[in-house]
Amino acid sequence: MRTLCLSARDPETAARAAALLRAGELVGIPTETVYGLGADGLNEAAVARIFEAKGRPQDNPLILHIAGPEQLDGLCHDIPQAAWDLAERFWPGPLTMVLPCRDCVPRRTTAGLDTVAVRCPRTAVTREIIRLAGTPVAAPSANLSGKPSTTTARHVLHDLDGYIAAVVDDGPCAVGVESTIVDLSQGAPRLLRPGGISPEQLRAVLGSLTVDQAVTAPIAPGAVVRAPGMKYRHYAPQGQVLIVDGPRERAAAYIRRRFAPGDAVLCYEEELPLYAGCRPTAYGREDDPETLARGLFAALRDLDRADVKTIFARCPPAVGVGCAVRNRLAKAAGFHVISEAEL
Repeated sequence: MRTLCLSARDPETAARAAALLRAGELVGIPTETVYGLGADGLNEAAVARIFEAKGRPQDNPLILHIAGPEQLDGLCHDIPQAAWDLAERFWPGPLTMVLPCRDCVPRRTTAGLDTVAVRCPRTAVTREIIRLAGTPVAAPSANLSGKPSTTTARHVLHDLDGYIAAVVDDGPCAVGVESTIVDLSQGAPRLLRPGGISPEQLRAVLGSLTVDQAVTAPIAPGAVVRAPGMKYRHYAPQGQVLIVDGPRERAAAYIRRRFAPGDAVLCYEEELPLYAGCRPTAYGREDDPETLARGLFAALRDLDRADVKTIFARCPPAVGVGCAVRNRLAKAAGFHVISEAEL
């Protein structure tokens, strides 16, 4: 099968993509976070093809994407006021909410759970695709399972060309990391995955927010998870990622002492001179964490090569969108972190 690359600027693209989704095909869709691998979220056979194309574990639930908050009632029940408050503040945008699902949502979409993750993306062409398709679109990130997520159509084609019907090219993603996921199905709001909406922004609306242990530490292999990205090693290139915390000069000294042939460094732009001769790749500016979010997955994909054995990574503190960047790098590293005390 030849994968079509459709331009978001073509006025016929939304209708073409929607027709493919209605026919049960898979379509790469752009969002402000990352590119998603979309299918009709209420078509169990189409959803099954997502898992097959990605090589995704069957117990990893999917997010349903909707065109607007008015669609939420048709998919979920017992929706708390907090959900409407968050939707009013952050939708369309990079926020996903986990809520009790109605029977119309296939259990393959929810990985057997009685809850479903839902969000309304900011990207206009994708909301139009969903509207024209007349169905919510299930869409995990459009990459092979476990690999760095896709933030351009070129990334999608690299992983899935020939396995999906089409990809809609809307340029690089504006946020660059997956959506924030908040569980509102069990009383007190719980952060399951940090993303483009920071914990600080959520607390400003919710008042209080519990951070799930999966955000900062690995969970047991047999655990039941309530949202994507909680359980398995994610976002990882072939080489072993090792996060090195601490002040700039001390971290550089630590890395340079241990640097060996086949190693590489993922660092901030400001640090590039410190790693001359160490194959450094900058993914953004330390003083602007939003650039780190936008550049992270592209940089990890550049380093996803057989000749890179170990990647020493510099990582921002878990503040603002830096919380999401740190979570993704920690997942890629299997939570292997060299602390300042170890330098």
